[in-house]
Amino acid sequence: MNPQTDSNSSDGTPGFGRLRVVAFESRMAAEVATMIERRGGVAIIAPAMREVPLEDNHAALDFADRLLAGKSEFEAVIFMTGVGTRALFQAMETRHQRASIAAALAAIATVARGPKAIRAMRDLGVEPSIMVPEPNTWREVLSALASQVELKGKRVAIQEYGVSNHELTAGLEARGARVTIIPVYRWTLPADRAPLRAALNAIAAGAADVAIFTSSNQVTNVIQLADAEGIGDAVRRGLARMAVGSIGPVCSEQIRAYGLRVDFEPEHSKLGHLVKAAAAQAASILIANRADTHRIEPGPAPNPRRRAISNAPRSPLADHPMLKACRREAAPYTPVWLMRQAGRYMPEYRRVRERHGFLEMCKRPELAAEVTVTAVERLKVDAAIIFADILLPLIPMEVGLHFEKGDGPVIDRPVRTEADLERIPTVDVAALGFVGEAIKLVHRAIGATTPLIGFAGAPFTLASYLIEGGSSRQYQATKTFMYMQPETWHRLMERLARTTADYLKMQIAAGADIVQIFDSWVGSLGPDDYRRFVLPHTASVIAAIPADVPVIHFGTVTGNLLELMREAGGDVIGLDWRVDLAQAWARLNYSVAVQGNLDPIALFADVADIRTRARAILDQAGGRPGHIFNLGHGILPDTPVDHVIALVDAVHEMSAR
Repeated sequence: MNPQTDSNSSDGTPGFGRLRVVAFESRMAAEVATMIERRGGVAIIAPAMREVPLEDNHAALDFADRLLAGKSEFEAVIFMTGVGTRALFQAMETRHQRASIAAALAAIATVARGPKAIRAMRDLGVEPSIMVPEPNTWREVLSALASQVELKGKRVAIQEYGVSNHELTAGLEARGARVTIIPVYRWTLPADRAPLRAALNAIAAGAADVAIFTSSNQVTNVIQLADAEGIGDAVRRGLARMAVGSIGPVCSEQIRAYGLRVDFEPEHSKLGHLVKAAAAQAASILIANRADTHRIEPGPAPNPRRRAISNAPRSPLADHPMLKACRREAAPYTPVWLMRQAGRYMPEYRRVRERHGFLEMCKRPELAAEVTVTAVERLKVDAAIIFADILLPLIPMEVGLHFEKGDGPVIDRPVRTEADLERIPTVDVAALGFVGEAIKLVHRAIGATTPLIGFAGAPFTLASYLIEGGSSRQYQATKTFMYMQPETWHRLMERLARTTADYLKMQIAAGADIVQIFDSWVGSLGPDDYRRFVLPHTASVIAAIPADVPVIHFGTVTGNLLELMREAGGDVIGLDWRVDLAQAWARLNYSVAVQGNLDPIALFADVADIRTRARAILDQAGGRPGHIFNLGHGILPDTPVDHVIALVDAVHEMSAR
């Protein structure tokens, strides 16, 4: 009897009652079909992935050579999957004897992530020294290893399973470990895709009742193939009306990342338990889901692990077009607000600025509130954004932040070494209470009618300022710091992430209805560096924000990072003007709202051209719920105010439904 698949159909659990159950499992397709049918279901088996071993796996052979070269270079090896463990041994055994490999592994810490890895290791003659408890996510892996091995300065190898686990890598490096990744196979779609296409068509047509996913990669393949076939929206709507089950937390996070709900997980992350849970719960879930007409459209895509504010009263602005757009709900028109809408282009702002310095305006709540409210009242935009600066959290870090006329922000004591990081005091966001007080004043003035956006700089952008000492074009110091001092980098990012999350939560407590995270400089990175050095930390900030509060995640020059930014989290992804909005939204699988994306320079054109360009962006959005009109970056100082007003009026007029 296989404990991974066993599911006793005579254990008293209610049966499926002829419900149509779609399973995307590949390796154990026959077994899952049998289990579904034994419990009275109609099995629709649609393998969604296959594992392709790497040919000439030089990384595995190099790892084996180093493992067996006298005193091993490695202090720990993490085995992530059973199939991957066997594939790794198969590659290593082309050059070395299994007994020699097992003996070398017995001399160091070996970590088994879950029962499949344990079984594979034992079959191959290796007894794991650390067994990771359920639910076997990267967090449990990191905790289990760190509790038994002092990681600082140690070399840790990770058997990769199709894709890199960047959160685990970042967590290890933050604790001082030197990480070696060993790829063993890659994931791709099945060679025969006909069963999967047939299942997707059944889901789209409403001819399926239950869907069960057993890996996060299945989820990605299912959605991407549906989009490629032109039925992505119909499949999402179909899944929203079905009972959707997930094998465990990692798979559930991926389902939610595509804007879908997870209705149930099994008590134990095993296939048999998943089928049993589906049989027990599917009928009642279907009744609830199909009675809820809102589920016909895919639900919002909250950042994984975000929790709602318990017992929070419904916001009086919940039905405001801006908040509806954040939730991808139909609104009477496309809401519009503009970054830097309270800025130097407005004469009212300049009059205040002539009498007060920039930081003084930020620190005096009555001044910050005044310019915030003035912009809303003058422009008639659909949201206020508190007047502040992304670098304010650096003030209590005592790094000598000041603003030079013509040069922008300057950091007198940049962070370049571990000693520099240790010098920075722990930040209490109460030191930034003036921002909260300004939010309260704005809320009193216009909070009954206009949503208020709080904001903060993302950890990477704050880190780049801290390391460069100010603005930069190439980010040479920042990237060198990342590459040469990864432990210190991750520790710096963890501190900035905690401070940013606390700062945003303080703004929410003061009355912010929405928060925006500005990652202004992250476009300087390529995808691999973003995954390894940025994504885990940005994700931790967003995960800390209550799910009741929409998060806008914005960056510039990030056309190559959009999918990764969605993975990091956010209800709305901000787009700059360098991408086509329609294409970008399609790449994001419409699983999030989008914001943007008129070129700020377009506001210097005549009003007729501004209207034409605004119309083009609205056409790209296609009237799909979830578009917030904005610029691709902030309003420039010499922009004519009447042109800004004309843009806002045009968006309201042309998008009215």
